[in-house]
Amino acid sequence: MSEQSDGVLHLPARDIPVPTSVSPEAQSVLSMGRLGPPAGDPPALDDVAGWKAYVAEADGFMRTMLPERPAGFTGSIDERTVGECTVYVATPEGVGADDRPVYLDIHGGAWILGGGDLCRRTAAMGSLQTGARTWGLDYRMPPEHPYPTPLDDCVATYRALLDERRPEEIIVGGTSAGGNLAGALVVRARDEGLPLPAAVVINTGAFDLTGASDSHQTNRGLDNLLEGGDSSQMELYAGGQPLDHPYISPLHADLAGFPPTILLTGTRDLLLSDNVRMHRALRRAGVDAELHVWEAAAHGGFLGMAPEDQERMGEMRRFCDQHWATVAA
Repeated sequence: MSEQSDGVLHLPARDIPVPTSVSPEAQSVLSMGRLGPPAGDPPALDDVAGWKAYVAEADGFMRTMLPERPAGFTGSIDERTVGECTVYVATPEGVGADDRPVYLDIHGGAWILGGGDLCRRTAAMGSLQTGARTWGLDYRMPPEHPYPTPLDDCVATYRALLDERRPEEIIVGGTSAGGNLAGALVVRARDEGLPLPAAVVINTGAFDLTGASDSHQTNRGLDNLLEGGDSSQMELYAGGQPLDHPYISPLHADLAGFPPTILLTGTRDLLLSDNVRMHRALRRAGVDAELHVWEAAAHGGFLGMAPEDQERMGEMRRFCDQHWATVAA
């Protein structure tokens, strides 16, 4: 029996079975248990060497999960430099030099992981998911480059893309921390008077770094990728700035004028409530926003191994095609 005291609900220990309400493939992934990098106490915020070692270990784990070239991608990947960053330009087979749509992909990884060759891999994945030329931004990250540098790099790359494309030909997307940066990019671009992209795609975004969202507690220990209960990476990214700063936590921003947005998450996602709250905030601001929630999916979905992941990709593709088609019309 649960007990309530001092505003805290105390629950008895429970065993959570793998649900039969999802595909056999999804059940298999859930049966694997925790899939994140090795757990342990994070380094102190000022321990640069410790964070570099953590990043190296965690990126090594991510390489085991992301193929060098995603199955089905038969296009090309080129490199270009924008400011201080490398941008990986992934072009699917069949997309010609004159094809105008571009997907600006901002990779995830808690603001500290997923750079370099991993960014190259996620750029290819982004082009496979959208069917469009994709700019994968390898933005600078902590511990050497906390906020505002990662967001500065996003804005600089978006400006460079605007030099080559009309805003309605651009869709901005991001996953997890990349979803946070995608949201913050749009808010800052609006504040700086830049034209906004045609649409925004957010895969399980982190929108409130204060940790206030309900699922940070209710899904703690249930999400098989995000452990929860520690704010070190958020504080490292913020670099001493308030966690509720609107460019750090876009849920605290004025969202008026935000482009049409799709948010994708799951019932076991530690960041489920961030996406639910962002969806409601966008709707209150009069924004055309969609929220899609998959049964039993955690932060990483089902690692691309289940039909539910193909559904998610299909929703992304439909949404992007819809908004690029509007431009073409």
